[in-house]
Amino acid sequence: MQPQNQNVFSFSKILFAGVLTLVFLSVYTYFFPQKPQQENQIQQTQQEKSAPNLSGSNVAQSKQVDSEEILARIEAKDFDLEIDTLGRIRQVFLKDQKFISQPQESIFAKIFGHKQKEETKISLPLLDEKSIRPLEIRFADSSLNQKAFNTPYVANQKVFKLEDQPLEVVLTQTLGDFIIKKILTIKPDLSYTLEIQTSDSNQEFFLTNGARPIADSDRYAFLGTIISDKNGRLENLEEGDIEGIQKYSSSVFFASVDRYFASVLFDRQNTLEVVVDGKIEAKNPIAFAHLKGNAKLEGYIGAKNYQELKALYAPLGDVVEYGLITFFAKPLFLLLEMIYEFCGNWGWAIVLLTIIVRLVLFPLSYKGMMGMQKLKELAPEMKEIQAKYKSDPQKMQKHMMDLYRKHGANPLGGCLPLLLQIPVFFAIYKVLYCAVELKSAPWILWIIDLSAIDPYYVLPVIMGVTMYISQILTPSNFTDPMQEKVFKMLPLFFTFFFIIFPFPAGLVLYWSVNNVISIFQQILINKIVAKQKEAKQ
Repeated sequence: MQPQNQNVFSFSKILFAGVLTLVFLSVYTYFFPQKPQQENQIQQTQQEKSAPNLSGSNVAQSKQVDSEEILARIEAKDFDLEIDTLGRIRQVFLKDQKFISQPQESIFAKIFGHKQKEETKISLPLLDEKSIRPLEIRFADSSLNQKAFNTPYVANQKVFKLEDQPLEVVLTQTLGDFIIKKILTIKPDLSYTLEIQTSDSNQEFFLTNGARPIADSDRYAFLGTIISDKNGRLENLEEGDIEGIQKYSSSVFFASVDRYFASVLFDRQNTLEVVVDGKIEAKNPIAFAHLKGNAKLEGYIGAKNYQELKALYAPLGDVVEYGLITFFAKPLFLLLEMIYEFCGNWGWAIVLLTIIVRLVLFPLSYKGMMGMQKLKELAPEMKEIQAKYKSDPQKMQKHMMDLYRKHGANPLGGCLPLLLQIPVFFAIYKVLYCAVELKSAPWILWIIDLSAIDPYYVLPVIMGVTMYISQILTPSNFTDPMQEKVFKMLPLFFTFFFIIFPFPAGLVLYWSVNNVISIFQQILINKIVAKQKEAKQ
């Protein structure tokens, strides 16, 4: 287009750019998920050269004990937990049907992808058995550390049955004159207390919560280590973020997390000194609690259910991480959860949340829609000005601004509602994708998992159709034919976009309901405009 056209019809181009921005950000997020920026830097210092080399104590380098042997097994209603001969949590198996049910497979995947194996899962293993395991201890004394990895623990019992009351497991390791004892009290909710007793109160050692779970790892979600201090400031670390050794003092908790699960160690006294060794090769930076003599900590390993973590210890709510948009996504999730408590179905909660969001934005939407109507009515006069002053862009711009002021039109007013939808879209996307509460949550009929794709693509088609209807009802003033054709192709593009990429059914449901509300709002605006014209006549 010529420069004057770009000035005159900036509204339509900005509206068009806003929609394309949404598409671009969606694609970019899919292929290049960004690492969460550190909201606040926790006080950290480079450890002195005399500090122990934690990575040099890796089990793989000095293992003589068969750590794959199961020393003790805890059997509970919702999980089984195994402890290996080095006194670590070897594996956790979840039995809840919510976690072990097979995800829905799309028709697209069935045709072009590999077929799922027909197998019945009876439990879901959380941990990568080749990675560093929770409750591993490494000593500052290298010779003692070598001996510890060569000496098996002894348990007070082989098999434990956990019912309604906490269960105590005692693990003892004798390293010559030095004796260390782990008293592990496990609760039915997979939280536990760990009391460590040593025969030498001056002996320093490091206790880890292990590498992150791998039960449901995905690049959309934050995968790494979270450390929180007593002021609630967070450090979010992913693979490659730490070089060498760093310390974090006065910490409340540190957690290794994947999409739905976490392994956490925490201290209610807020006195943890956490050491992160970036030299250890792992799927996330490995954190250790620096301890001395006797110690007592608490822990949790399991699903990142927000309310359950908060009930266990309030600061643990920060274990639930939504990335860069956490500050907005978390309140949105709390609102969604509140609605769910009211209606009892996550699908209908999404529908009601969408209606609430649109009601909140309605004043801006109304103003933007009315502004677009005015621009549509002014289109003939705008074309006259364009034709009259096409050789003088400055005069054309001046007369266009006079026309806008005279009729109270704002060429940018219609963009604001669209731009406000973008952070809402991404926040809801993060909530629906990362909230374990929505895993295996049904809505109606064939939608049996709102966190997975619609296997029959009914919702993406509904989304595309409603988007097309909304587009037809919305006034436009495109002067560039190519731009108008591309804009009209957007519903078809979005439909294929939501089909090809694995967007959760809950997100497509939100977008479809959002389109339906836009249709009704535009019909209302059109009726108001028609009545105003009748009144003028």
